[in-house]
Amino acid sequence: MNFPLPVKAVVIDLDGTLLDTAPDLAHAARLMMADLGMPCPGADTIATYIGNGVSRLVKRVLTGEMDAEPDAALFERAIGLYQAHYGAHVSLHSRPFPGVVEGLDAFRAMGVHLACITNKAGQFTHPLLKDTGLFDYFELILSGDSLPRRKPDPLPLLHACQVFGIAPAELLLIGDSLNDTQAARAAGSPVFCVPYGYNRGRPVSELDLDAVVPTLADAAKKVTKA
Repeated sequence: MNFPLPVKAVVIDLDGTLLDTAPDLAHAARLMMADLGMPCPGADTIATYIGNGVSRLVKRVLTGEMDAEPDAALFERAIGLYQAHYGAHVSLHSRPFPGVVEGLDAFRAMGVHLACITNKAGQFTHPLLKDTGLFDYFELILSGDSLPRRKPDPLPLLHACQVFGIAPAELLLIGDSLNDTQAARAAGSPVFCVPYGYNRGRPVSELDLDAVVPTLADAAKKVTKA
C-alpha cells in the first residue's frame, strides 16, 4: 500500500483506540463481583476481556474464560449489576489516549468524514464520548446495538459508507483488535491498528492489516483526502 492513503472517511473504534476505558470497565467489574460475593480477576486480565461488548465481558469475568457460558441466572443478575455500576462510573477514569485529539483535529482539518463505530452499547457510548470531549468530532456514531449486527461483521462499515455516499475502499477503519481487522477486510476497506489497545493481550502486528500506527496523530500523517 502506498502512503499517504487517499480516503473520504475515517472510522475509529472506541475502547482501546480513542479512549482508555479499561480502568472504568474493571472498576465496574470489581463492584459487580463484590455484590455477588465472588473474587474478581485483576485489571490486566479484565483488559484482555474487552472488545466484544458488555455481555461477553461480564461472562468472561464470571467464568475466567473467553467463550464459556456462566449459569444463566447468575449471568442475569450479574449483567444488571454491571450495567448499573458502569453507567454510574462510565467516565470516572476513562481518558483519550495520547495523540487522539491531535489526530482527530488533523482528520477534521483534512475535511474527511469522521465516524465512531464501537461494540459498546449506546447507553454508554454517547455519555462517554460527551464526558471526554470527543462527541462533536463525529458525524456518525454507531454502537453495538445500533444495527442488527456489529463488528466483526462488516455491516456497520457498509452502513457508514451508505451514509457518507462512498465506496468501502474509500473508508479507513482505525482500531485495535481482531474485530476491527476482520470487519474491514469483510467490507473491503483498508485498516490501521494502534498497538496500545485491547487485542486480548496479543500484538496487533499479527493481524491482517495495512499499517500499525503508534497514535492517531501518526495515522493522520498516512492519510490524505481523496
